[in-house]
Amino acid sequence: MNAHCTGGVELKLSAPQASQGSLILAQVRSQKSLREVTGKWNERNVYFWEGGLSAAARRGTINHQDQALLGVDLEKAPGDYELSVSAITENGEHAECTARLVVRAGKFATESLTVQKQFVEPNEQQAQRAVAEQEKLRRIFDHITPEKLWHGRFRLPLTGGVRGTNFGKRRILNGQARSPHTGADFPAPTGTPIHATQSGQVVLAEELYFSGNTVIIDHGLGIYSLYGHLSATDVAVGDAVKAGAVIGKVGATGRVTGPHLHWGVTVNKARVNPIQLVNETVIR
Repeated sequence: MNAHCTGGVELKLSAPQASQGSLILAQVRSQKSLREVTGKWNERNVYFWEGGLSAAARRGTINHQDQALLGVDLEKAPGDYELSVSAITENGEHAECTARLVVRAGKFATESLTVQKQFVEPNEQQAQRAVAEQEKLRRIFDHITPEKLWHGRFRLPLTGGVRGTNFGKRRILNGQARSPHTGADFPAPTGTPIHATQSGQVVLAEELYFSGNTVIIDHGLGIYSLYGHLSATDVAVGDAVKAGAVIGKVGATGRVTGPHLHWGVTVNKARVNPIQLVNETVIR
């Protein structure tokens, strides 16, 4: 990744290329304090927040850093994409950066599952319900809360050394090809407590056709987490939750083959591997 910058700022990406479903951390560093940092990538706005500097950076000439998450959608077409960043210093000076990020095809396995027939061949009423719910989810993810609602690092939604699997797998349900798996699955006994991955506001808490009892939390700046197939929910729309708060319990509602938590994350409408959000330790 070769970034070209003007105005005394520098742009760093956590990796020069990314695969489908992954996250890239973008950092804008400046010798001067910045009043505003904006960006555009993948024809969408990029939302920056002021982030802390490393000790090495503080000892050097850098005294300001903003960062943002770039989400590469699970089905984003491979290719080269330009990231453009604009900054305004406290005294009104302008600075700009451009960089190209290479997106590679992801390597995802295929799995065959058997589920209830209604979840592969829904009747007209069920199909209409599913379409209406997808539109509702689209409207939720289209909304960008312009402030950062989380504090600190993101965490896994279950405790006890659990490991999420299956993200991005291409699925064959009852012999029919279906869309790829958009989250990580955590097999666990029914009733296992589910924790909010970070603080935010509950924007959905209801039963959906495919994901069963579902909770969605808005963490601000276009980051949302989704928890599906719950046996019970402990929050309501509008609730402000803290990181680690119990928001529900593991279940087997909706389209499932057994009790588990489906955990999904979207970043500016891009469906990404939620495990990467936890592993990206710079995000705070």
